[in-house]
Amino acid sequence: GWGSQSSKVHIHHSTWLHFPGHNLRWILTFILLFVLVCEIAEGIVSDGVSESRHLHLYMPAGMAFLAAITSVVYYHNIETSNFPKLLIALLFYWTLAFITKTIKFVKFCDNGVGFSQLRFCLTGLLVVLYGMLLAVEINVIRVRRYVFFKTPKEVKPPEDLQDLGVRFLQPFVNLLSKGTYWWMNTFIKTAHKKPIDLKTIGKLPIAMRALTNYIRLNEAFEAQKNKRSSSPQGSRSIWRALCCAFGRPLLLSSTFRILADLLGFAGPLCISGIVHNVGKGNNTIRPQTKILGVFFISSQEFLSNAYVLAVLLFFTLLLQRTFLQASYYVAIETGINLRGAI
Repeated sequence: GWGSQSSKVHIHHSTWLHFPGHNLRWILTFILLFVLVCEIAEGIVSDGVSESRHLHLYMPAGMAFLAAITSVVYYHNIETSNFPKLLIALLFYWTLAFITKTIKFVKFCDNGVGFSQLRFCLTGLLVVLYGMLLAVEINVIRVRRYVFFKTPKEVKPPEDLQDLGVRFLQPFVNLLSKGTYWWMNTFIKTAHKKPIDLKTIGKLPIAMRALTNYIRLNEAFEAQKNKRSSSPQGSRSIWRALCCAFGRPLLLSSTFRILADLLGFAGPLCISGIVHNVGKGNNTIRPQTKILGVFFISSQEFLSNAYVLAVLLFFTLLLQRTFLQASYYVAIETGINLRGAI
């Protein structure tokens, strides 16, 4: 590895320190993987209606999909080891990916390809995603100062990660582990072998302890007392203090629930489209646009394919359940913290 072992922060737990833009990077990577899957599917559908095979329609997208998975696995291991210097490899990759996709996008524009073609829209989205991932990588350099700076920034791990008694590591795992509850496997394996007790569960993280939440609620209540000179002990001040102290996680839970409910509409729409296309008995696409020797299909033509709708149905249902479970978790956790504070 590049760098000295002295730069590695010692952490008792097998978890990691989050680099700046951690959650944004994971969200952008998930979106990137979905767009690449759409690009692969669009290439396969376009190639299926062509007279000859054109591997360049979907093979580069498949390689980019594997590269995106490799990048997030690589980032996870670098973050776990706290070796930010090794992220310089991702900086070069995002730069090259952004440049090559930009060249492809400009080439489409020069040949009259527009928003009516799905491949043009997907290429534009990839340019934006690669550019945002490049910006996230540059931000890590700016904040951590691990390269191009003489004095890198030293980061001290949170107290919870230095305490062997804390085993509830949900606040410190990555976004994928939070969404799939992978961090619970340790408790599940232990409970499968023998009944678990309080010692096995360990201490709560500092942010979830009753004293911490009491201090947060008390500070919000004192702030309300300073704002309102008349009847500061009224119920309205208490409600405002509760909203000020615990409003953000409740708002996040509500947002997750709204997204889950909106995704619930995708299921019936996809099923209706599948039934409609199967009922016609002809699922062959007849694209009209041919540029650079290959066919370019529109979004409507792409979504008229029953196989595409089936895959889209799977992803939407998976995402809907993920948002729904995240909404439940955040609401229950916030309710426990609020009750402890009161």
